[in-house]
Amino acid sequence: MEIRVIPGIIAVAIGFLLATLLLVPYIIWSYRRRGEIGLGHAVLGLGVLVYAVALWTYTLLPLPADLDAQWCAKFATTLQLHPLRFVAEAQKYPHDSVAALLRNPEIQGFLFNIALFVPLGMFARHVFHRGVLPTVIIGFLTSLLIECTQLTGNWFLFPCSYRLFDVDDLLSNTLGAVIGVALAPVLHLVPGQRVSAPPDQPRKVTVRRRWLGMALDVAAVSLLGATIVVVVAVLAEGRYNIDQHPLMLALASAWAPAVLLLLVIPLLGDGGTIGQRIVLLRPAGRGGGKPPVWRMLIRFLAGSGGYFGLLGWGLVNEWGELLAAGLLVVSGLAAWFSKGHRGLSGAIAGLRLADARTRVAGDPTGKVSVEERQ
Repeated sequence: MEIRVIPGIIAVAIGFLLATLLLVPYIIWSYRRRGEIGLGHAVLGLGVLVYAVALWTYTLLPLPADLDAQWCAKFATTLQLHPLRFVAEAQKYPHDSVAALLRNPEIQGFLFNIALFVPLGMFARHVFHRGVLPTVIIGFLTSLLIECTQLTGNWFLFPCSYRLFDVDDLLSNTLGAVIGVALAPVLHLVPGQRVSAPPDQPRKVTVRRRWLGMALDVAAVSLLGATIVVVVAVLAEGRYNIDQHPLMLALASAWAPAVLLLLVIPLLGDGGTIGQRIVLLRPAGRGGGKPPVWRMLIRFLAGSGGYFGLLGWGLVNEWGELLAAGLLVVSGLAAWFSKGHRGLSGAIAGLRLADARTRVAGDPTGKVSVEERQ
């Protein structure tokens, strides 16, 4: 049982790690491709990541610790090119009942190899919209690639093969892909896959988009701040410890990144912050267009800029972090309950929030104005 469970645990752990690293690129791609995220699409995307890692963990792990010439001479595997040889091998074990057959390691291995490729057929057919024959071919070629990898010792990374090239694996894997094609319609039952409108059509501003945009802003500033601190530490080569200078640490880790990402870039663009631009939102002034600079400055100070300002102050005074946490909670609640989800900073600055795909009245694209939609 352990040999079956551990690779699965490793696959789930690595799959979630990859999903975390790819989350922001996925959000950007999804909004440009579909105009929205769609929870169902995200769940299926996570499933594809975990499954891709599972193919690696189940077919190539564990890697041998020490493969030398002596080991290869004694244990190196060879080709198994006799189709359905597992049937003859299975007869060496008790097979006088269904229970005995299910405990038979040869039968278990064959069934497991089928089950391993069922998700491939389902994902190729449903997620990547491949035809029936191309999906079956993909299943066969993927299995062949794995078997060749095993035969060559992970493409000559090791001096000999430590796993068997088995033609029965090719047959069972391909059969699994065929079954996956038949079961692909089951994935239609995953909720949240229906796209509500064409990608370029404006959507309603929702609290989930607001919160996601706010979270992306916080993540972007935090990441840039951490990068600046690390770069300074590397360049200083021990001559200067920025951690011992609270004001410099606050400037590098919070204030400067916040001003750049949440004020300068919005002023140079359509007014949207990094997070808002990713989720296709933008602030709108009274005429529906880009707000004036003074309103943008007020929005910055009352919102994310104020939060990072207090957070930086928290490196000098313990009240800063407490006030920053309070502002974050209030801003989150205001984004939920305020009119049009414009939030605390939008209310103070007198701004509304609009879908970035809307246009001002009279725009030559012919799209409706912000005022006509709200």
